[in-house]
Amino acid sequence: MSMQLRSERPLPVDMATAWAALNDDETLRRCIPGCESLAREGQDMLVATVCLAVGPVKARFSGTVRMEDVRPPEGYRLVFDGQGGMAGFGKGTAVVQLTTLPDGGTLLTYDAVAQVGGKIAQIGARLVNAAAQKIAAEFFTRFERELATRLPL
Repeated sequence: MSMQLRSERPLPVDMATAWAALNDDETLRRCIPGCESLAREGQDMLVATVCLAVGPVKARFSGTVRMEDVRPPEGYRLVFDGQGGMAGFGKGTAVVQLTTLPDGGTLLTYDAVAQVGGKIAQIGARLVNAAAQKIAAEFFTRFERELATRLPL
């Protein structure tokens, strides 16, 4: 089953601060829902373990995220691949773009295409899409909280 997620979020920090946060392993670990571990392997690869529930299916996914076409501080392309054992798999790509807003903040835009298979795909597209959107919303809520701690007092 294939799905697409697109969104944009205004961030209350400049591009350099947003870029630094998007590339900070500890910040990402705290922001990714269900993230149990996140480690960098080389300059452009992250290895993660994430526990997620999609409808009645709960699983621990192990996977990688590879950064390609890295253009500091403007964005990159992410290639992700995760395996959840009997629950299934998820893989895909996401393009993340940062642009400066007139108020000095940053607009983060992402466009992701993912494929899921196994038990998760059997749940149905509507439930899987709703779960993916909920996970993305939770990530950005946490990410914006993290950014608030970086604002000058």
